[in-house]
Amino acid sequence: MNRRSFLAGAGAAGATALAGCSSGGDSTPTDSSGDGNTDSTPTSQPGASPSNTLNLAQVKSPIEFDPIILNDVPSDQVAIQMFEGLYTYDSGTGIVPELATGEPTVSEDGTTYEVTMTTDATFHNGEPVTPEDVKYSFEAPVAEDTENASTFNMIDTIEISGEDTLTFNLKYPYGPFMNTLAAGRIVPKEYRENNKKAFNTSAPIGSGPFKFDSWQEGSYVDLLRYEDYWGEPMANLEKIHFTPVTEATTRVTTLRNGENDVIEQIPPKLYSTVRNIEDASIDEVPGIGYFYLAFNCKEGPTSDPKVREAIDYCVNMDEAVSNYVEPTGIRQYSPFPASITKEWGFPIDEWKQIPHDKNIEEAKALFDEAGVPTDYSWKIIVPPDDKREQIGISVSNGLKEAGFRNVSVQRLDWGAFLEKYVTGNEEDYNMYTLGWSGTPDPDAFTYYMFGRTKDTLGVTNGSYYGANSERGKQAAKKIVQARESADRAERKQLYTEAVTTILEDRAHLPAYNLKNSFGVKNYVNDFASHPVDSFHITTGHNNVSVDK
Repeated sequence: MNRRSFLAGAGAAGATALAGCSSGGDSTPTDSSGDGNTDSTPTSQPGASPSNTLNLAQVKSPIEFDPIILNDVPSDQVAIQMFEGLYTYDSGTGIVPELATGEPTVSEDGTTYEVTMTTDATFHNGEPVTPEDVKYSFEAPVAEDTENASTFNMIDTIEISGEDTLTFNLKYPYGPFMNTLAAGRIVPKEYRENNKKAFNTSAPIGSGPFKFDSWQEGSYVDLLRYEDYWGEPMANLEKIHFTPVTEATTRVTTLRNGENDVIEQIPPKLYSTVRNIEDASIDEVPGIGYFYLAFNCKEGPTSDPKVREAIDYCVNMDEAVSNYVEPTGIRQYSPFPASITKEWGFPIDEWKQIPHDKNIEEAKALFDEAGVPTDYSWKIIVPPDDKREQIGISVSNGLKEAGFRNVSVQRLDWGAFLEKYVTGNEEDYNMYTLGWSGTPDPDAFTYYMFGRTKDTLGVTNGSYYGANSERGKQAAKKIVQARESADRAERKQLYTEAVTTILEDRAHLPAYNLKNSFGVKNYVNDFASHPVDSFHITTGHNNVSVDK
């Protein structure tokens, strides 16, 4: 998905962000054709296909482009082509220099990172990328109190030395700080400050291999190759034309007929259809993500762990994932994607034993013990996504089997969902289904989901787990201790203990992780799906071209 941690679905939320949800209601489409962009070359008609154009169908329209504030995956998929960071990801989850010239020098206590950057890079308006721009780009999300502030709030001060060196002084030894360095994308300070609104919508300027050309929300985004790009490689593509196609069957049709060269997010029922397109194939990789059913641990019957365990007995999550998610995703038994679990050696075999098989009689016994009346009205809220809705429906069906007459699964648009799932109010929800994608470190899947700080409770932690029960408070405390440690062995032990408690208390029922999947025409060369960034177009390890 992208370099931040994204609430997975269609949009985002801070060091965090909701993958696949727009953060807010729909806005009226506006033609943002390069106003104020001093280095914008007009194209022909929107969507026209000059030679070597890549037509890429997104699931949802981007809504903004300023990396300081953008908080949704579709916007980030576009912005990542225009903006660069000090560091970026290689073909996997390794971190490599981008604007930096090498690895940082790290102090023994893990609180100081010294980075040397290139002096060759220029923004799309021809101005040089300076250490002042870098300092500003890392400080602005916190200074402006954006939803991305928690990505960078461990930074205390940033010092500049000479023309190419920055020293990041941290408030505490933050173990995954390299991921933070990869998350910060560099913007031109003076240019952005001059008109932040235009920078976000009509005139974004970065230093990457592609520059902004034009945008009409809900219709298209056009990027052009930046002919004076400072780095290597120079993009093969002359243009990228992004088009939102929200309906999955329609997306597949546009791939089949050649209207689009690449489409994203192939749903389970259409995998075989795409595989049977003679001149196309599927390019996919497991994402760094986590999809789950969460309980309201603040109010209502689900604040009782016995009730949450009873609901676990109401659903066979293995079966639900098999029926409604595979082959587009894989079953997940903890908040950590398989790549993190494997790299850190977490006890996944033990964690797999925690969820129950479906057993309605056991569920009824626990509901009776907890004193939940059969006329209680359950409310499960879900975002506008079929897979997550089906998980909610599977739980709903189990509750009905257990004798409850009033169970609703309410599918909300993203704006309404994002407002409701963080209230902690029983009248708004007992449960919700959501997803999260993040950086390849355990912190990205614990602090935001289960933390009890002001930047998580009611912000990204809609379950409010960790706020009330003593076990929850202890788990949240261990998560913060792990966040503020540079000792990997200590962090592993703290995460293992905290997550075991969380799974036993069933703050969430982990469900699945999605693959970043794309249908790709055979004449598209070197397209690379990516576990963190969704996909790569022009990088140190790939350079897309088309041979139509």
